[in-house]
Amino acid sequence: MPLELDCSDTEAIGLEEFVDALESGRFDPCDEDSLSSFVPSLKKLANNSAFLPEFILRELENRCGDQARQNRYGIQVVMLHAGAGYFVRANFWPSAGDSITRASGRHVFFYDLPHDHNFSFLTVGYAGPGYWSDYYDYDYGTVAGYPGEAVPLRFVERSRLKQGRMLLYRAHRDIHRQLPPNSLSVSLNLVGSSPRSGWSDQYRFDLDGKRIAGLLTTMPSAMLMRLALATGGETGRALVDDFALRHPSDHVRYEALSALVEDTDSPDLKRRLLEQGVDDPGRQLSGLCRNRLNHRV
Repeated sequence: MPLELDCSDTEAIGLEEFVDALESGRFDPCDEDSLSSFVPSLKKLANNSAFLPEFILRELENRCGDQARQNRYGIQVVMLHAGAGYFVRANFWPSAGDSITRASGRHVFFYDLPHDHNFSFLTVGYAGPGYWSDYYDYDYGTVAGYPGEAVPLRFVERSRLKQGRMLLYRAHRDIHRQLPPNSLSVSLNLVGSSPRSGWSDQYRFDLDGKRIAGLLTTMPSAMLMRLALATGGETGRALVDDFALRHPSDHVRYEALSALVEDTDSPDLKRRLLEQGVDDPGRQLSGLCRNRLNHRV
């Protein structure tokens, strides 16, 4: 369950003041205490009911140019600011009956998708009744990280992110299944962005079976390794071989082995490569290769 952080401050500030507080406050995106120290500032921003409508109007007048350059998320996100090691965004949560939900489907807004995060962030309810969540937690350190792996999930509660409520979502600990609000709602997020996040996995979960259902993390190197095999000649193959044997990330090693498996037409070689992964001491690599060996080679 994310940590609920109370703040009764009624003062309101603008986005520029909030960013100034971050820039002058030695913000550390990897430190939960540092994130928590900005609760009063985020609450003051959330108290300003005018700043977001004004921001959106400016974006529309500018044909959403800044969003096109900075926003790597979907239609429900407006990027408010990106700094060194963090970004600030507004998330829009339509109800189940809204036309955009019915047209696009609930999955577009990540409803009904139990997941954790590989980064920590602060969130506050800004407008509307707030989306609902089923909250769980787990011990990331005990998990190898492959689909089908049993995970001792602990259900905590179902509650909503009502206006003014502030939560700290902790990386690799808090799991939630988001459900639509009763009517359109908005939340604000202060998100830590660290290079470490790209090397740590984020999972979706099977809550009924208490298992990992899949990996949400995508490795940018996965396609590059396939391109290296297709175009890089002996040098490219040697590099992918080395990644498969020596890279410190089990996930990257699996992607390297997968690239090698897909690069050969020999069923025997495919099997030998995957068996090599199954026998590896890396628990995630072993589990991923075992899954692939058992279900498709």
